[in-house]
Amino acid sequence: MPNIVDLDREDIKNGLQDGSILLVDVRELHEYAAGHIPGSISHPLSSFDPASLPNGKRIVFSCAAGVRSVRALEFAQAAGLDIHEHYRGGFKDWVSAGEPVE
Repeated sequence: MPNIVDLDREDIKNGLQDGSILLVDVRELHEYAAGHIPGSISHPLSSFDPASLPNGKRIVFSCAAGVRSVRALEFAQAAGLDIHEHYRGGFKDWVSAGEPVE
């Protein structure tokens, strides 16, 4: 079992606010284009390449509901990257709480 740390909405908001995390949205491009968490970057799971992730940042994966973000964690860890965190509720949790969307 991979080493996975679940973050909640407050963790994500705080990390984006203080610039301590890079939120990587692994949903597909059409999903990202339809709406995403402000400050997140798109990195679709279907074409996921852990080597293309930026270095030196605390990366947190996000998807629609927390399933694909765990897959992304597994891929990244299998590639030897020290990434363990994902947004457990994902975009659905963010939207249901009335948070801003880009």
